[in-house]
Order: sequence, then C-alpha cells, then structure tokens
Amino acid sequence: MTISSMTGFARQNGEKAFETKSFGWFWEIKSVNGKALDIKAKLPQAFDGLMGMPLKNIAARYFARGSFSVYLDLEAVGSSTEAKIDDALLQKLTIKAIELYESFPDKLQKPSVGELLSLRGVYEADGAELNEAENQALAGALLESFEEGCRRLQHDRQAEGEKMKAALLDILDKIANIVAKVEGIAESQPERLKEKLLAQIASLLEPSNQISEERLAQEVALYVAKADIREEIDRLKAHLVTAQNLLNSGEAVGRRLDFLCQELNREANTTCSKSSEIDLTNLGMSLKTLIEQFREQVQNIE
Repeated sequence: MTISSMTGFARQNGEKAFETKSFGWFWEIKSVNGKALDIKAKLPQAFDGLMGMPLKNIAARYFARGSFSVYLDLEAVGSSTEAKIDDALLQKLTIKAIELYESFPDKLQKPSVGELLSLRGVYEADGAELNEAENQALAGALLESFEEGCRRLQHDRQAEGEKMKAALLDILDKIANIVAKVEGIAESQPERLKEKLLAQIASLLEPSNQISEERLAQEVALYVAKADIREEIDRLKAHLVTAQNLLNSGEAVGRRLDFLCQELNREANTTCSKSSEIDLTNLGMSLKTLIEQFREQVQNIE
C-alpha cells in the first residue's frame, strides 16, 4: 500500500445482455477529502437499494476515508423501449424549481432539464422491465462494475498521493534545515546569555538596589529557563523523524500526520516565544510557515 490522496476521479463502463434486453451503463466516482468514509449516490429509481451498505462495503475495501459522489447512468440498449414522461409532474416540478431559483438566485443554480427528468417518477423507460432474477443479475453486474471503478479510483488517488508524498518529504527536509540552524544558535547562546546575565546582575547589585541573594537566584533561574530551547529542538527533531516514518509506512496516516502538525506548531510557537534574538525569531517564523505548508498538504492525505 502507498500514501493516497483523498482527491480523485474514475469512470467505469459496463454492459449486461439478457435474452430480450441488454443494458449499458457507466459509473462516475469522485472523491474529495473527508473525516470519514461518506458515500452519496445518485442511482436510477429501480436500484435505490444499492445506495446503502452494498456500495459502502465495496468502497471500504479500497478506501479508509473521503467524501464520495457516485453517479450511475443506466440505459436499455438494442430494445424497443419508449420513453414515458409524466408531463403533469414534470410541469409542477419545473414551476417549483424556477420559483426557488428566482427566490434564491445567489445560492441556487439554474434548474436543468436533465436534472428534472432524472427525478423520481418523471421519466420511465417502457419496455425495459426485468423479472426478479434478471434484476438480481443486473444488480450484481452493476456492483462488480462499481468495484472495478473503485480500483481505478484507488490507483488515481495513489498516483496523486505519490506526488504529495514527494512534496511533503521536501518540506520536511526544509524544516530540518531550519531546525539545524536554530540548534546552531542555541549552542552559541549560553555565552551571550552569560554576558547579558552578568550585566543584569551588576545592575541589580548596585548600592541603590536592595535585593536578597534568594531573589537574585530566583531571577537567574527564571531567566535561564525562559531562554533555554534545547527541549523544543529535541522534540522538533523527534517529530520530524516520526513524520518521515509515517510517510514511508505506506499506511493511511492522514489523521496521525495532522496531529503531528499540531505538535510541530506547538514547539515552533514556544521557540518563538523564548527568543530574545532577531535571528532566532526569524527562523521561528520560517519554521511556522513551513509547518503550515505541510499541514495544508496533509489535509488531503487519506
């Protein structure tokens, strides 16, 4: 298994022949990012039963999460079918659709003929009726075709995921370079802190300033603790290793990477808040920018 994007598209054609009738169809499956596995299907009235668990169970074999829009176009071919349209119902629905659009032109799209004809009860293909056994056979063929469409979509999402993985690893390398520079500043920081601290101590010990040795020790300890960023650096480096391992694991790691982004950002914020030097502050801001870029990409990882 490889890293997979949650964005993808697949189209799958199929056909099924019976003694007196034959059918042709195509599935369109689109997916975008989502917190769970969510399926919204638009199917012919006779196959509304496929909207529930059968489609979701098949999709769950190939996807951990994502929001899916599924559309099935099914037609009888090579038979003497005639279209039957309920003109009265179509007229009522058309009038209502126009009224709604005129009332909310900024929120609704213009009603289309295709969408109106696809509504339940408006259109029926006469002569394409099947007996129970034929209906079951057609439903089985449709589900097999849907599963093939899921395989195609999985391949499409994985291909996009490989591109995203390369981009994410590149961002991690840039973050690691920034952390190395921060570590370099941290290593040379004690001497500069010592100079500043000695100057402050000298000021506090002037005859005009009355301060106890205990208070002085407290101030020194607080100053050192506020400026020390070694723990933040260690945690940043550990998080980077974890992120690389997750990306190379080949599993569905989107949620874990999203949580890791929060941890990276927390350490970057703490580094910035402890900074007393402009160079360190600038590096901290660059770090936050890269982490945000990483997070934006992770939002679309399965």
